[in-house]
Amino acid sequence: NTSTRVPTDSKAMAGIGCHFMAAWMNRNTALFTHMGAEGANWIGMSPFVKDNHIFQNIGDGTFNHSGTLAVRAAVAAKVNITYKILYNDAVAMTGGQPVDGTPSTAQITHQLYGEGVKKIAIVTDEVEKYKDLKTLANGCLVHDRKELDLVQRDFRNIKGVSVIIYDQTCATEKRRRRKRGLMEDPKKNLFINHLVCEGCGDCSVESNCISVEPFKTEYGIKRKINQSTCNKDFSCQEGFCPSFITIEKAKMNTKK
Repeated sequence: NTSTRVPTDSKAMAGIGCHFMAAWMNRNTALFTHMGAEGANWIGMSPFVKDNHIFQNIGDGTFNHSGTLAVRAAVAAKVNITYKILYNDAVAMTGGQPVDGTPSTAQITHQLYGEGVKKIAIVTDEVEKYKDLKTLANGCLVHDRKELDLVQRDFRNIKGVSVIIYDQTCATEKRRRRKRGLMEDPKKNLFINHLVCEGCGDCSVESNCISVEPFKTEYGIKRKINQSTCNKDFSCQEGFCPSFITIEKAKMNTKK
Protein backbone atom coordinates (compact mmCIF):
# COMPACT_ATOMS: atom_id res chain seq x y z
CA ASN A 1 0.00 0.00 0.00
CA THR A 2 2.90 2.38 0.62
CA SER A 3 5.40 1.15 -1.94
CA THR A 4 3.19 1.71 -4.99
CA ARG A 5 2.64 5.42 -4.33
CA VAL A 6 4.19 7.88 -6.77
CA PRO A 7 4.50 11.68 -6.68
CA THR A 8 1.28 13.43 -7.72
CA ASP A 9 2.69 14.56 -11.06
CA SER A 10 4.33 11.25 -12.00
CA LYS A 11 3.08 8.06 -13.61
CA ALA A 12 3.83 4.39 -13.01
CA MET A 13 3.30 1.15 -14.88
CA ALA A 14 1.93 -2.00 -13.32
CA GLY A 15 3.25 -5.54 -13.53
CA ILE A 16 2.19 -9.10 -12.83
CA GLY A 17 1.84 -9.62 -9.10
CA CYS A 18 -0.22 -8.53 -6.12
CA HIS A 19 1.02 -4.96 -6.70
CA PHE A 20 -1.08 -4.91 -9.89
CA MET A 21 -3.92 -3.76 -7.64
CA ALA A 22 -2.29 -0.32 -7.70
CA ALA A 23 -3.83 0.02 -11.17
CA TRP A 24 -7.24 0.69 -9.59
CA MET A 25 -6.11 2.44 -6.39
CA ASN A 26 -5.82 6.00 -7.76
CA ARG A 27 -2.01 5.68 -7.89
CA ASN A 28 -1.49 7.05 -11.43
CA THR A 29 -0.59 3.48 -12.36
CA ALA A 30 -1.62 1.85 -15.63
CA LEU A 31 -0.44 -0.45 -18.42
CA PHE A 32 1.15 -3.83 -17.95
CA THR A 33 2.84 -6.54 -19.92
CA HIS A 34 3.71 -10.18 -19.43
CA MET A 35 5.69 -11.27 -16.38
CA GLY A 36 9.36 -10.45 -16.75
CA ALA A 37 8.94 -7.72 -19.38
CA GLU A 38 8.05 -4.97 -16.93
CA GLY A 39 9.34 -1.68 -18.32
CA ALA A 40 10.11 -3.07 -21.77
CA ASN A 41 6.96 -1.43 -23.16
CA TRP A 42 8.40 1.94 -22.10
CA ILE A 43 11.36 1.34 -24.41
CA GLY A 44 8.99 1.35 -27.36
CA MET A 45 6.63 4.11 -26.31
CA SER A 46 8.96 6.63 -24.63
CA PRO A 47 10.02 8.39 -27.88
CA PHE A 48 6.37 9.07 -28.75
CA VAL A 49 4.98 10.54 -25.51
CA LYS A 50 5.50 13.83 -23.73
CA ASP A 51 6.53 12.24 -20.43
CA ASN A 52 10.30 12.05 -19.95
CA HIS A 53 10.23 9.47 -17.16
CA ILE A 54 8.12 6.69 -15.70
CA PHE A 55 8.14 4.42 -12.65
CA GLN A 56 7.82 0.66 -13.04
CA ASN A 57 6.69 -1.66 -10.23
CA ILE A 58 8.13 -5.16 -10.19
CA GLY A 59 8.05 -7.85 -7.51
CA ASP A 60 11.23 -9.39 -6.17
CA GLY A 61 10.23 -12.86 -7.40
CA THR A 62 9.58 -11.65 -10.94
CA PHE A 63 12.78 -9.62 -10.93
CA ASN A 64 14.78 -12.65 -9.84
CA HIS A 65 13.56 -15.13 -12.43
CA SER A 66 13.12 -12.92 -15.51
CA GLY A 67 12.76 -9.23 -14.73
CA THR A 68 16.52 -8.75 -14.71
CA LEU A 69 16.37 -9.05 -18.50
CA ALA A 70 13.91 -6.15 -18.71
CA VAL A 71 16.20 -3.97 -16.57
CA ARG A 72 19.14 -4.93 -18.78
CA ALA A 73 17.16 -4.02 -21.91
CA ALA A 74 16.16 -0.65 -20.43
CA VAL A 75 19.81 0.11 -19.63
CA ALA A 76 20.82 -0.80 -23.17
CA ALA A 77 18.04 1.39 -24.62
CA LYS A 78 19.08 4.34 -22.38
CA VAL A 79 15.52 5.18 -21.40
CA ASN A 80 14.59 7.23 -18.35
CA ILE A 81 12.87 4.83 -16.00
CA THR A 82 12.91 4.06 -12.29
CA TYR A 83 12.21 0.47 -11.33
CA LYS A 84 10.71 -0.09 -7.93
CA ILE A 85 11.67 -3.60 -6.89
CA LEU A 86 9.13 -4.55 -4.22
CA TYR A 87 11.18 -6.78 -1.97
CA ASN A 88 8.43 -8.37 0.14
CA ASP A 89 10.40 -11.46 1.20
CA ALA A 90 7.90 -13.94 -0.28
CA VAL A 91 6.29 -15.10 -3.51
CA ALA A 92 2.92 -13.99 -2.16
CA MET A 93 0.79 -14.99 -5.16
CA THR A 94 1.66 -18.68 -4.97
CA GLY A 95 1.78 -19.49 -1.27
CA GLY A 96 4.43 -17.31 0.32
CA GLN A 97 7.46 -19.47 -0.43
CA PRO A 98 10.86 -17.72 -0.48
CA VAL A 99 12.26 -16.38 -3.75
CA ASP A 100 14.53 -18.92 -5.47
CA GLY A 101 18.03 -18.56 -4.10
CA THR A 102 16.77 -16.04 -1.50
CA PRO A 103 18.86 -13.12 -2.80
CA SER A 104 19.38 -10.36 -0.23
CA THR A 105 18.80 -6.69 -0.95
CA ALA A 106 22.56 -6.15 -0.72
CA GLN A 107 23.17 -8.79 -3.40
CA ILE A 108 20.56 -7.19 -5.65
CA THR A 109 22.26 -3.77 -5.34
CA HIS A 110 25.55 -5.26 -6.54
CA GLN A 111 23.80 -7.04 -9.41
CA LEU A 112 22.12 -3.82 -10.53
CA TYR A 113 25.36 -1.85 -10.21
CA GLY A 114 27.06 -4.41 -12.44
CA GLU A 115 24.28 -4.06 -15.02
CA GLY A 116 24.96 -0.33 -15.34
CA VAL A 117 22.06 1.12 -13.36
CA LYS A 118 22.74 4.82 -12.74
CA LYS A 119 21.55 5.11 -9.15
CA ILE A 120 20.25 2.69 -6.52
CA ALA A 121 18.51 3.26 -3.19
CA ILE A 122 16.85 1.11 -0.56
CA VAL A 123 13.66 2.35 1.11
CA THR A 124 12.51 0.42 4.15
CA ASP A 125 10.53 0.54 7.38
CA GLU A 126 13.46 -1.18 9.12
CA VAL A 127 16.38 1.17 8.58
CA GLU A 128 18.17 -0.38 11.56
CA LYS A 129 18.86 -3.50 9.46
CA TYR A 130 21.29 -1.51 7.32
CA LYS A 131 23.87 -0.33 9.83
CA ASP A 132 26.77 -1.39 7.60
CA LEU A 133 26.44 0.37 4.24
CA LYS A 134 29.68 -1.26 3.10
CA THR A 135 27.72 -4.39 2.24
CA LEU A 136 25.78 -2.42 -0.40
CA ALA A 137 26.83 -1.44 -3.91
CA ASN A 138 28.82 1.73 -4.40
CA GLY A 139 26.66 4.84 -3.95
CA CYS A 140 23.60 2.99 -2.66
CA LEU A 141 21.91 4.78 0.25
CA VAL A 142 19.19 3.68 2.67
CA HIS A 143 16.09 5.76 3.42
CA ASP A 144 13.16 5.41 5.79
CA ARG A 145 9.90 4.75 3.97
CA LYS A 146 8.62 8.15 5.10
CA GLU A 147 11.14 9.60 2.64
CA LEU A 148 9.77 7.60 -0.33
CA ASP A 149 8.20 10.63 -2.01
CA LEU A 150 11.43 12.65 -1.73
CA VAL A 151 13.50 9.77 -3.07
CA GLN A 152 11.17 9.31 -6.04
CA ARG A 153 11.24 13.02 -6.87
CA ASP A 154 15.02 12.84 -6.92
CA PHE A 155 15.19 9.67 -9.01
CA ARG A 156 12.77 10.83 -11.70
CA ASN A 157 15.28 13.51 -12.69
CA ILE A 158 18.03 10.97 -13.34
CA LYS A 159 18.90 10.30 -16.98
CA GLY A 160 18.90 6.58 -17.61
CA VAL A 161 17.81 3.65 -15.45
CA SER A 162 17.55 3.97 -11.69
CA VAL A 163 16.23 1.51 -9.10
CA ILE A 164 14.51 1.87 -5.74
CA ILE A 165 14.41 -1.36 -3.71
CA TYR A 166 11.44 -1.15 -1.37
CA ASP A 167 12.15 -3.56 1.47
CA GLN A 168 9.13 -4.54 3.55
CA THR A 169 7.85 -8.03 4.31
CA CYS A 170 4.46 -8.90 2.84
CA ALA A 171 1.69 -8.12 5.34
CA THR A 172 0.01 -11.49 4.81
CA GLU A 173 3.31 -13.27 5.44
CA LYS A 174 3.86 -11.24 8.58
CA ARG A 175 0.55 -12.44 10.01
CA ARG A 176 1.31 -16.04 9.08
CA ARG A 177 4.78 -15.98 10.61
CA ARG A 178 3.62 -14.28 13.78
CA LYS A 179 0.92 -16.90 14.32
CA ARG A 180 3.54 -19.63 13.83
CA GLY A 181 6.02 -17.96 16.14
CA LEU A 182 8.49 -17.38 13.31
CA MET A 183 8.44 -13.59 13.57
CA GLU A 184 8.29 -11.28 16.54
CA ASP A 185 4.86 -9.83 17.18
CA PRO A 186 5.19 -6.16 18.22
CA LYS A 187 3.80 -5.65 21.72
CA LYS A 188 1.78 -2.71 20.54
CA ASN A 189 -1.82 -2.25 19.48
CA LEU A 190 -3.53 0.72 17.91
CA PHE A 191 -7.15 1.67 18.61
CA ILE A 192 -9.46 4.47 17.53
CA ASN A 193 -11.44 6.34 20.16
CA HIS A 194 -14.81 6.61 18.44
CA LEU A 195 -15.82 9.47 20.76
CA VAL A 196 -13.05 11.57 19.24
CA CYS A 197 -13.17 10.20 15.67
CA GLU A 198 -15.20 12.35 13.28
CA GLY A 199 -15.39 9.74 10.53
CA CYS A 200 -13.38 11.75 8.00
CA GLY A 201 -11.62 8.62 6.72
CA ASP A 202 -8.15 10.16 6.42
CA CYS A 203 -6.70 7.11 8.21
CA SER A 204 -8.12 4.93 5.41
CA VAL A 205 -6.70 7.24 2.76
CA GLU A 206 -3.22 7.15 4.29
CA SER A 207 -3.11 3.40 4.88
CA ASN A 208 -5.57 1.94 2.35
CA CYS A 209 -5.88 -0.84 4.91
CA ILE A 210 -8.82 -3.24 5.11
CA SER A 211 -8.43 -3.38 8.91
CA VAL A 212 -9.70 0.20 9.21
CA GLU A 213 -13.42 -0.49 9.19
CA PRO A 214 -16.60 1.63 9.42
CA PHE A 215 -18.15 1.68 12.87
CA LYS A 216 -21.80 2.69 13.30
CA THR A 217 -22.55 4.87 16.30
CA GLU A 218 -25.47 7.03 17.39
CA TYR A 219 -23.44 10.01 16.18
CA GLY A 220 -22.85 8.61 12.71
CA ILE A 221 -20.33 6.30 11.06
CA LYS A 222 -16.89 6.43 12.66
CA ARG A 223 -13.83 4.18 12.23
CA LYS A 224 -12.43 1.24 14.16
CA ILE A 225 -9.42 -1.04 13.73
CA ASN A 226 -10.10 -4.76 13.34
CA GLN A 227 -7.48 -6.22 15.67
CA SER A 228 -7.79 -9.72 14.19
CA THR A 229 -6.59 -8.61 10.75
CA CYS A 230 -4.32 -5.70 11.73
CA ASN A 231 -0.79 -6.32 10.42
CA LYS A 232 0.66 -3.67 12.77
CA ASP A 233 1.99 -1.52 9.98
CA PHE A 234 0.60 1.53 11.82
CA SER A 235 0.44 3.61 8.63
CA CYS A 236 -3.19 4.51 9.50
CA GLN A 237 -1.72 6.61 12.29
CA GLU A 238 -0.35 8.93 9.61
CA GLY A 239 -3.89 10.23 9.18
CA PHE A 240 -4.51 13.76 10.41
CA CYS A 241 -6.48 12.71 13.47
CA PRO A 242 -6.20 12.90 17.28
CA SER A 243 -8.38 9.84 17.95
CA PHE A 244 -5.68 7.16 17.94
CA ILE A 245 -4.79 5.34 21.14
CA THR A 246 -1.61 3.26 21.43
CA ILE A 247 -1.46 0.46 23.98
CA GLU A 248 1.88 -1.24 24.57
CA LYS A 249 2.81 -4.53 26.27
CA ALA A 250 -0.81 -5.55 26.73
CA LYS A 251 -2.48 -8.88 25.98
CA MET A 252 -5.69 -8.89 23.97
CA ASN A 253 -8.74 -10.35 25.73
CA THR A 254 -10.40 -12.52 23.09
CA LYS A 255 -13.22 -13.71 25.38
CA LYS A 256 -16.68 -12.42 24.50
